[in-house]
Amino acid sequence: MNQHYLEYAPEVKEAMEKGQPVVALESTIISHGMPYPQNLETAMEVEDIIRKEGAVPATIALIDGKIKIGMTQEELEAFAKGDAIEKVSRRDFPKVLAKKTAGATTVAATMICAELAGIQVFVTGGIGGVHRGAESSMDISADLQELAKTNVAVVCAGAKSILDIGLTLEYLETHGVTVIGYETDEFPAFYTRKSGYGVDATGENPADVASMLQVKRDLGLSGGVVIANPVPEEAEMQKEDVDRMIQIALTEAIEEGIKGKDTTPYLLGRLKELSDGQTLVTNIALVKHNAVNGAKVAVKLNEQGRKQKV
Repeated sequence: MNQHYLEYAPEVKEAMEKGQPVVALESTIISHGMPYPQNLETAMEVEDIIRKEGAVPATIALIDGKIKIGMTQEELEAFAKGDAIEKVSRRDFPKVLAKKTAGATTVAATMICAELAGIQVFVTGGIGGVHRGAESSMDISADLQELAKTNVAVVCAGAKSILDIGLTLEYLETHGVTVIGYETDEFPAFYTRKSGYGVDATGENPADVASMLQVKRDLGLSGGVVIANPVPEEAEMQKEDVDRMIQIALTEAIEEGIKGKDTTPYLLGRLKELSDGQTLVTNIALVKHNAVNGAKVAVKLNEQGRKQKV
């Protein structure tokens, strides 16, 4: 890969030169995932959380023909307020970088950039997956294919509740993606701590999770890892309420002809309206919680890597 495209923020560059732990963050959650000013406030708070836990945050975006590994305050504000920020997945890199437009990285795109930059841990809200009705629509998130081949551990609150979680986990199993439950033996469902589905392994603490990641790396096994970190109990929504609102939103989406990449933002927007804003509150809480535990895992993984080199 031509390193010419990568541009590191000074804080991130210094950390990597010193061998310190770095945690990748996506920018789509800023430009497309939350309204202003909550998106900017959350982005800044998440970065601060990661610093307090002993790691360095690297929020990733495409700006002026460069892949930014770490964004400035001005860039974060521009993405939080901007309405012309493209949503970037794997297929969009050539266009956005060649045309030097602004692009916010999805889970899949952030994984690609993190691997290119040598960052092993990425914190997000929830991964994409197999959409309900995918047997006829073929609507499957590119996140899953990226997890099948890109060597980055993704810390998330499970898959978004609007998805078919059972089929999402089947897809991950087929492609050999390990799903680790962080202090849980059940896969979380974003707004709720339980989905009714299990995980492949349980990490009892950050060192436990880091040990599994280190073994995977030692063996040279390709592909990502999902670290499923349930939403904090105090921020969890009631499953029956979430299921009811999702069914309403899905029905409305079909009636309005919403398809493809427009489906997720539409459904999440309707859930926010139907819950009187509670889904946004829960979303912010789980992202911050993921940042805490993701940073802890990154620190332990860094420590284990250093010990191996001695």
